[in-house]
Amino acid sequence: MYPARLDDKGRLKVPATFQQYFGNLGEKRLFVTSVDRRIAQIYPMSVWKENEKFFENYKANPGAARRLAFTASDLGAEAEMDSQGRILFNPELRRELNLENQELHLYAYRGHVEVLNEAIYKERKAASLATAVEDQELLEQAGLL
Repeated sequence: MYPARLDDKGRLKVPATFQQYFGNLGEKRLFVTSVDRRIAQIYPMSVWKENEKFFENYKANPGAARRLAFTASDLGAEAEMDSQGRILFNPELRRELNLENQELHLYAYRGHVEVLNEAIYKERKAASLATAVEDQELLEQAGLL
């Protein structure tokens, strides 16, 4: 978990670890969005393209796929990380997710970086704490080392 903030122009300065991760992918384009209107995600464009294919081909509940794809398109925008490791977040995403003027929390998950505002971070932390022992036991039984 890494702390971060948006600057006054709506750019997120990502930690060196994430700069390295994105840099090693060999692609400059990113897709910055949210699929749940609560948490921002930064995807390498190749990963996002796989998600778009998934949305198109998901037959179990095409309405859910269509709604998530709509939300991602509505709030999302292509971006590139600049030479100082900053990524621009579009104004709609910043406003909708309340990302401005507060500490943000970043972490890598399943091929992308999640960006949580303070309220969502506290909510997730409380939920994690409430079931930590049970979750650990369950996953250790399933093979977690």
